[in-house]
Amino acid sequence: MTLTGVAMTSPKSPNAITTVLVPDADWLAKQAAEEILDPLLPIVDPHHHLWDRRRHRYLLPELLADTGSGHNVVATVFVDCVAFYRADGPAEQRSLGETEFANGVAAMAASGLYGATRACAGIVSFADLTRGAAVRALLEAHLRAGNGRFKGIRHAGAWDASELIHNGHTNPPQGLYGSAAFREGFAQLAPLGLSFEAWQYHPQLPEVLALAQAFPQTQIVLNHVGGVLGVGPYAGRTDEVFAGWKRDMLALAQCPNVNVKLGGLGMPIGVFDFHLRTAPPSSQQIAEAWRPWIDTCIEAFGAERCMFESNFPVDKVSTGYAVLWNAFKRLAAGASAGERTALFSGTASRVYRL
Repeated sequence: MTLTGVAMTSPKSPNAITTVLVPDADWLAKQAAEEILDPLLPIVDPHHHLWDRRRHRYLLPELLADTGSGHNVVATVFVDCVAFYRADGPAEQRSLGETEFANGVAAMAASGLYGATRACAGIVSFADLTRGAAVRALLEAHLRAGNGRFKGIRHAGAWDASELIHNGHTNPPQGLYGSAAFREGFAQLAPLGLSFEAWQYHPQLPEVLALAQAFPQTQIVLNHVGGVLGVGPYAGRTDEVFAGWKRDMLALAQCPNVNVKLGGLGMPIGVFDFHLRTAPPSSQQIAEAWRPWIDTCIEAFGAERCMFESNFPVDKVSTGYAVLWNAFKRLAAGASAGERTALFSGTASRVYRL
């Protein structure tokens, strides 16, 4: 595969591996068309981004081209990606621009002029929780800007000591989720009915566990099955990584306030190399490769606390949208009707109060 774009550089090293690469349309065109499995099954895609970057645009038309590729995607949830921040005003308030933007997209979709999919029905944005109790005013401003669609905050804590691994997009310090200032800000979420998206790497899962135990009333959504790393010092150690990841995920499952997004395994930082192959994978290949990780999550947390996610356009470097959701349907083939509803729409609708 040829990646038509340059990965974002890291403050640690210009050679660090990032989660974000530009999807290659020519490479994706080589993916064999598949019949859509269970095409009427309602889907709420609980994790996607929208942006207009120098080398890549992914806005409502591109999103709808993907969600309209055959599956019954009834609604989506937009998640923070530093998109359309305000260009001026107080620095701490500039992330309000992202909520305003996503709410505008949601209003366009809600008009029905673009089809039945209610894009951005839920919005997750960023607020710097290390501002402590002072962040409450900003959270309230996000609520107003979201017009009922603003559901929570993602403050990425993804950090690794390796120079080869890009830190999260907020460039967090080591141990962010345990810092006193962060936790003072985190404490403002539950009183406002807001959830928290945890984005970290798998060695940091114990930090999420400690956070969940300290704030049992706050709904926490673990992104991308916990942020599994398979590059840099973790390359070639998949069995060891899986064992440690599983141990920590089983511990997290004991916290009823933690939910898990099933996806994100197509990112370049992970343990799979589909993005490097000469042609994209089939849904069967994806399902077979991802099954140990997905099954572990569903068995530990239960379908009622798990939700399949596209993580598009980030995971689009590894597969097309229609094939990805076919893979998810293969992974859920043995689930009961109630479990399938939870995995594809019910959990996301509950967690994001859609």
